Amino acid sequence: MNDRTKSALLQPKFNESGIEVKPLYTAADVAASGGMEMVGEPGQYPFTRGIHREMYRKQPWTMRQYAGFGNPADTNQRFKYLIANGQTGLNVAFDLPTQIGLDSDDPLAEGEIGRVGMSIDTLRDFEIAFDGIDLKKITVSLTINGAAAILIAMYLAMAEKRGYDIKELRGTAQNDILKEFIGRGTWIFPVEPSIRLVGDTIEYCAMHAPKYSPVSVCGYHIRESGATPAQEMAYAFCIAKAYADDAIRRGLPVDEFAGRLSYNFNIFGNIFEQVCKFRAGRGLWAKIMKEQYGAEKPGSMWLRMIAGGGGGGLTFEQPELNIVRGAYYALISALSGTQTMALCSYDEAYTIPTEYSARISLRTMQLLIEEMGLTETVDPLAGSFYVETMTNEMRHKMEEIMAETDAQGGIVKMVSEGSIQAKVSAQAYQMQRKIDSGAFPKVGVNCYRNEQEEDHPVEFHDYNEEDARVQIQGLQRIRAERDNAKVSGALIRLRGDAASGRNVMPALVEAVKAYASVGEMTKELVNVFGRYREPIRF
Repeated sequence: MNDRTKSALLQPKFNESGIEVKPLYTAADVAASGGMEMVGEPGQYPFTRGIHREMYRKQPWTMRQYAGFGNPADTNQRFKYLIANGQTGLNVAFDLPTQIGLDSDDPLAEGEIGRVGMSIDTLRDFEIAFDGIDLKKITVSLTINGAAAILIAMYLAMAEKRGYDIKELRGTAQNDILKEFIGRGTWIFPVEPSIRLVGDTIEYCAMHAPKYSPVSVCGYHIRESGATPAQEMAYAFCIAKAYADDAIRRGLPVDEFAGRLSYNFNIFGNIFEQVCKFRAGRGLWAKIMKEQYGAEKPGSMWLRMIAGGGGGGLTFEQPELNIVRGAYYALISALSGTQTMALCSYDEAYTIPTEYSARISLRTMQLLIEEMGLTETVDPLAGSFYVETMTNEMRHKMEEIMAETDAQGGIVKMVSEGSIQAKVSAQAYQMQRKIDSGAFPKVGVNCYRNEQEEDHPVEFHDYNEEDARVQIQGLQRIRAERDNAKVSGALIRLRGDAASGRNVMPALVEAVKAYASVGEMTKELVNVFGRYREPIRF
């Protein structure tokens, strides 16, 4: 051990959320941080130890790898491959044109059709993508935001056409547009009408598809964009409250919709900080729903989540180390009490995962279930002086961030003016500087580098022009075969409902069933709502 390493070990330690980590914890630290009041029992309020009494002893987590590329036929093959290898849910990736409401034959879509996800133009594409997949046995999560209302309508219409009762249909859409303004950028409409569309989906599903989860609030991408773990949770809760407030203004009782709100969270970094943020977050969300919203049903207070490993923690350098990182992310997810795990693959720092790399991630999750004892007991880290103290301190930090956000006008105002985006971007810059300088260690990147050894090659997913051509031809064929008078009537209704303030979901379902395209429906909504222009802050 050199002098520099010894000196570093003697310096005060702080986790990413800014909480000091002491070299030793005792019962006095637990008491000073708030005691054991918020711990409780699994399956009981405040659910810190898990939302179910027996957790994984009764049912292991759902394994839901993120997948989708090329045209729907390509993606259907990957779905079936993953299911055949033991995957128990689907998490669908869409290409950039679909995410921002463009048809595949739009000039702006050129070069992006099927590149980073599955290309979707009409209901026919969903029929192809989910052909042969039992939607009762395999629940589907749609990772879509700007065009989420359209894709939810399309999924429900597809399921209904196949004979499923949508009142019994389970599934999830991400549909978190506020984090999109903060983190990813695949917005379409301005902030206020975007929130209205989220509310339309919540209201529609509460009435027509009550077991479907129309929103998965996504702290994941906020974290990827530079937020600390505590900010990831706090901002996600602020966003969820904004959606809940909109639903309540519509006259929906909290217990009619809150149980179908879910979350998508990120995992990379310090094991204990990650586990404690989830334990703290479960208790805090239950407290918010009970005390601020008056929820009475236990399910309305549950923090239902998907968490399994953020690509932001992976590295280009020494990519095989990402297999090890992924295994630890999966371990954290299991120790954190997630309901669904979506583990990143080791090559995702470079490209869309291959079947080989996706299978390694799937087998990693299965190893935890079958060999490592992660399903044998609930919340195994409970009672640790360190874990209970850090859980309390993480909860206090989240409450502090939420109070600060409210004091500055609330999450909607701050997103609209760009202040949250500016804060997260500045933190991302500062973190990168720490990595570049070596102040924040990253194995293989700024320490333990293999300067003389060549990195192992990674197989890239090449863009396929033929896939794009097939997709465009399919769209043109649909336009030629459909009843275009029926499409026109449905689009006129959609525009009218959007302009009048009515819930647009019934009109979207009608348009989807007539085989209107994503681009055509988006255009009608843009004509009413306009397009978002990002505020620039310095």
